[in-house]
Amino acid sequence: MDFLSVFGVLIGFFAIAGGNYLEGGQLNALLNGPALVIVFGGTVGATLLQFPPSIFHRAVMITKWVFLPEKIFLKKQIKKILDWSTLARKEGLLGLETVVGKEQDSFAKKGLQLLVDGNEPEVIRNCLEVELSTKEHLDLQAAKVYQAMGGYAPTIGIIGAVLGLIHVMQNLSDPSLLGAGIATAFVATIYGVGLANLLFLPVASKLKSNITAISHAREMMAEGIIAIAEGENPRNIELKLTGFLDNYSR
Repeated sequence: MDFLSVFGVLIGFFAIAGGNYLEGGQLNALLNGPALVIVFGGTVGATLLQFPPSIFHRAVMITKWVFLPEKIFLKKQIKKILDWSTLARKEGLLGLETVVGKEQDSFAKKGLQLLVDGNEPEVIRNCLEVELSTKEHLDLQAAKVYQAMGGYAPTIGIIGAVLGLIHVMQNLSDPSLLGAGIATAFVATIYGVGLANLLFLPVASKLKSNITAISHAREMMAEGIIAIAEGENPRNIELKLTGFLDNYSR
């Protein structure tokens, strides 16, 4: 669980509600059904129009990474690669055949299978790079769904504000209806700007960060498998792969 993301969402929205309360406002003043329908519905509608179903579906699937990011343990992956290298030196590449069936990660499993099949290092590199690039591109496109929503929401909020003012102008003769129209006008703007800057854009950035981390781990895995294919010494492989580590790696 990424508690910073949870705290970030809570702090952001509580700051708005708390600031409103400290200024003497009421919480129910920020609750407006028509404004929410206009902003959220309009934003989702525009986003659905922009992206194909596959990208939108992928965006929904990876949203959980904001709070439950993929577990990446680079040091453990390095140890696993070194074990494979040692086994390959002792029993040959065919000795890794039993490892292929036990490997859970699809990317690593594909690399091991290419290795066991006796492909040249350059062939293995090309195959893994294609898969890495394809997956990264798909996930980055999915992250852009939330980036697009962050761009649309403020504009839709302005549309909601204009609609509220139109409602006000149509009912100038009836003061009892003016309050609802003015409330929709201002609250719609708050919803648009608030959702964009407190939710959609931060979610897009967090997803991009997670996608980069996953790609980084896959690059390391690919380099390790290629090094095994080239018959490098396990010690040299370890020295090469530790270059992928940083102060935040686990």
